[in-house]
Amino acid sequence: MSDATLHATDQNPDDFAVQIADQIESFLVAVTEVAKGDEPDSAVPFLLLEVSQLMLAGGRLGAHEDIVPDERYEPDPGPELDVDDIRENLARILDPIDVYSEVFDPYEPRKAPVPARISHDLTDVITDLRHGMVHYKAGRPTEALWWWQFSYFSNWGSTASATLRALQSVVAHVRLNQPLAALDGLDTDEDLGDDTLESEAGRVMVEEIANPLGLRQLK
Repeated sequence: MSDATLHATDQNPDDFAVQIADQIESFLVAVTEVAKGDEPDSAVPFLLLEVSQLMLAGGRLGAHEDIVPDERYEPDPGPELDVDDIRENLARILDPIDVYSEVFDPYEPRKAPVPARISHDLTDVITDLRHGMVHYKAGRPTEALWWWQFSYFSNWGSTASATLRALQSVVAHVRLNQPLAALDGLDTDEDLGDDTLESEAGRVMVEEIANPLGLRQLK
């Protein structure tokens, strides 16, 4: 394989690696386009759709038997591509709803919610997926699948699912005309102590975020 293998015509479209790579490539392209800010009015609904579709790929990887790489040690994929521009652009576009509350592990009892940012989460996911895509485009599909499966369980799966829940919640609040309460204790830019979290300044209301983010209430 070469860099042109992702959409090579001689590949079997029913091949598992081809299908997963196509889904992941679609997500990477779509989120990068959203981050350009050309269509901010549709940012949230579009991200909701793209993350939902990515989670289907993740579910397929999770349900698949353990993938064993061809080589004992992972080949060096080279330096990671910079995602700072994407992160900063997403943070600007999603500013009213970027910060949200996440329960890191729902099976750990009495764990307090932690602050998170959609913009950070999406770029974290992008970094994991790009890593595997380098292997795939270099002709190492099994290595790519192994990495995507491993990182799905260890990082991007839980990160993407938390982001999906946050995006779905925003859309639901707007469509059902349910104002968002003040976002207490979600300032991720502060070095917060264990006992208390700083209060996020201001009250975020649906009326303030619906139109700029391309959401409409149900009549």
